[in-house]
Amino acid sequence: MKRYHPILVTLHWLLAVLVIGGLVMGGQVLAQTPNTDPAKLFSLKMHMSIGIVILVLMVVRLVIRFATQKPPQADIGNELLNKGAHMAHYLLYAVVIAMSASGLAIANAAGLPAIVFGGSGEALPADFNDIAPRAAHGILSLVLKLLIVGHVLAALYHQFLRKDSLFSRVWYGERGS
Repeated sequence: MKRYHPILVTLHWLLAVLVIGGLVMGGQVLAQTPNTDPAKLFSLKMHMSIGIVILVLMVVRLVIRFATQKPPQADIGNELLNKGAHMAHYLLYAVVIAMSASGLAIANAAGLPAIVFGGSGEALPADFNDIAPRAAHGILSLVLKLLIVGHVLAALYHQFLRKDSLFSRVWYGERGS
């Protein structure tokens, strides 16, 4: 087995785009837009929708990952680094799921589903910082950004320095035996 299942490959890249888009939307658009700005409702609707899609796709990805055959773990000749890489992948899953869960908790605590999707006519809260899960959401976003940078750097290391074709495992092609 040389490659991951094509559904896992598709989910990997789709989730990469959605997660990065959600991080950019949250950190660059939502954080910079005052809650009194009417455009914030549309941005929140998009951010919340993307977050829910990410959560669902991440759970689906986990289920498929455990249910399908996968290539053997990469071995770079250092047991500690091998285990660290393995754990880093599961940490990525955990942080993305926790990020989505904290976003749902913020939304529920602030009454956002009714405001953003239900058209209740209520105004957004003056600030989200008083909502307890907001701090966790911010910390998780920083941890996730660091994990993503580490993930990308590790992929580049394998592709261009080790030249071990590890990157091909998360691309389409013959899966081999």
